Amino acid sequence: MNKRPAAVAATALALALTLAACSVSGDSADSAGTSAGSGTAVSHIHGLGLDPADQRLYVATHEGVYTPDTKGDPELVGDNKDDFMGFTVAGDKTFYASGHPVSGGNKGLIKSTDAGETWKAMSLSGESDFHALDFAHGTVYGYDATNGLVRTSTDGKSWKDGARLDALDIAVSPTDPGVVLATTADGVARSDDGGKTFGKGQEPVMAFLSWTAKDALYGIDTSGGLNRSADAGTTWKKVSTVPGGQPQALTAVGAEHVLAATQTGVFESKDGGKTFKKLMAVTSNGGH
Repeated sequence: MNKRPAAVAATALALALTLAACSVSGDSADSAGTSAGSGTAVSHIHGLGLDPADQRLYVATHEGVYTPDTKGDPELVGDNKDDFMGFTVAGDKTFYASGHPVSGGNKGLIKSTDAGETWKAMSLSGESDFHALDFAHGTVYGYDATNGLVRTSTDGKSWKDGARLDALDIAVSPTDPGVVLATTADGVARSDDGGKTFGKGQEPVMAFLSWTAKDALYGIDTSGGLNRSADAGTTWKKVSTVPGGQPQALTAVGAEHVLAATQTGVFESKDGGKTFKKLMAVTSNGGH
């Protein structure tokens, strides 16, 4: 067995603990939201996205989907306060998500075509909880945490099962539908067959990945360090550290446009991660 430096081992352990925390059922979604003056403080962020229709920010949390109001305070979208886990923007006002109803259980795959105001059950209701979702090449790619399985669907209803692995996040190449990356406790694992099989994870260890432009794959480690790869994850360069400590979500909107959520807020960078601006505050007890 290869010996790894203590820092790397500690990072792997931190990711393993995050993986374990993510497996906890979200049947207590109503306990996470707290009032803060006239607004609502949110925690437990699981996903971020910009609606291409109007560039509005949407934040999937343990207690519903939120968007900033005119003051930058979190405003609940619709009236659904379920625990949203996996979340991805697929097009204008079109979102896919997963998670847990307030009453408990698994939501399977759900879809909204009105920017999160209402949701429709698509498939696997009661069976699966996708902790990570990505939409690319007309296909939904998901990591089904209930079954430890990568799955794909072209219609959101029927699924093809891929590899079994312990992962936290996945990202799909924007140019090659066969290349899928997954964050594991050993590092970033790569699939070249659409998620059917994965190689061994390769360091560095990342918590979350996002890949929108061919030469701009982003990864954030468990301490909030933002890294960028121009060669599909073969090599990485640290760009900066996102404010706020432990990361909760990462979304690359474009080659230079990045969204990241940490324990203290949702942050936006328009210069490839060099500098960040806070878009929304969150409570300091965030987690999965």
